[in-house]
Amino acid sequence: MNRKTKSFLSMIVFVALTTLQISGISALAQGPPRPSLPPIPIKGDTTHSLTRDFIFSSLTPKSPDNKGFIQRWLVLEPVKKNIARNNIITDSYLKTTFSADNFSSDYNTIPKNGSTVKIGDQELKWYGLDSKAFNFNLFHFTYALDKPRYGILVWLVTVINCPYEMQNVRMTAGCNSGSMWWLNGQEVMTLSGDRDMIADNVTSQRLTLKKGKNIIRGAVINGPGMANFGIRFIDEKGEPIKNFTISNE
Repeated sequence: MNRKTKSFLSMIVFVALTTLQISGISALAQGPPRPSLPPIPIKGDTTHSLTRDFIFSSLTPKSPDNKGFIQRWLVLEPVKKNIARNNIITDSYLKTTFSADNFSSDYNTIPKNGSTVKIGDQELKWYGLDSKAFNFNLFHFTYALDKPRYGILVWLVTVINCPYEMQNVRMTAGCNSGSMWWLNGQEVMTLSGDRDMIADNVTSQRLTLKKGKNIIRGAVINGPGMANFGIRFIDEKGEPIKNFTISNE
């Protein structure tokens, strides 16, 4: 074998070894192979079923969840609103809109599950539902009913029953986007602006829960995007209050 042939073969061996080394280093740098991701469904949920995210409320009183969130609500079908941007949801806008599109001026009214009311030219039905999550997802609610999901106003009512008077408690709320909340007929919180659903985003002043029945009323309004909320009570130490029951009457 002549010198040129030996030189050529040596070059081939060198290139092959170098390639193998680079491949090995690259493999080590990348780590073990990643598992394949599950296929993305071609179609989303088309069942429009309330039972996917909610349970129809029973007559048996319900406790809050282990973090104190209230999951049982009477929910009215959405009032359709023409809202292009959530930044129009100011304090004054909320007060004006909720006053104009109100199902009752008596803020201690407890609607009946399955009953209907008329707001403007819309005939709307009340649903008694328990959320399966700590928050109540109104986007899922309206989707399940095949109702408008954007540009909506939704009224809510629930009743909490306390075994004794509880003083110096606070109501906390998170919602997407704007909302107002009343306790026993008195306004206690306003959440205006374009918000995300963040638990305990706003906290009320000190309140007193009466022994027996206490009525919570809420109104959530949203333009584009998701719509949901979460409500609970906390004590002076910031700990969730759980020693009450929730009902729809």
